[in-house]
Amino acid sequence: MLDTAQQGGIRRGTIPIEELEVGVVRTLTKTVAERDIQLFAEVSTDRNPVHLCDDYARDTIFGGRVAHGMLTAALFSAVIGEQLPGHGSIYLEQWLKFVRPVRPGDVVTATVTVTAIDREHKRVTLDCLATVREKAVLRGEALVLAPSRVKG
Repeated sequence: MLDTAQQGGIRRGTIPIEELEVGVVRTLTKTVAERDIQLFAEVSTDRNPVHLCDDYARDTIFGGRVAHGMLTAALFSAVIGEQLPGHGSIYLEQWLKFVRPVRPGDVVTATVTVTAIDREHKRVTLDCLATVREKAVLRGEALVLAPSRVKG
């Protein structure tokens, strides 16, 4: 696999569909910082006070502020776009189920696993799981168009 060098026009970290196998796993771990939440609110224009205001959030079902769910989901995009399959991947579908809230300061691990490969159509199905302290916070499945060594 091409984890260490650029070969054949495929960028570092990218696994072309010809080299993918069911069961391949890649992960990303990130601490969700206050700045991440603020920036996500600015970029997405989702300024729901459950994400931004301690006083407001204290009186919600969460009992305090939580990160945007889609901020956590974006970690799957980072794994897919940078590692598995990597550069050149194109999202076709994403299914998500939010299981538990992610709070400011939580360390989230996003794990993406290849579950099916359609080499003819260059499509890869990926299981997506995000955890905090080994407990699921977000589950999902993605379908992506994978980069290929073969043009066309």
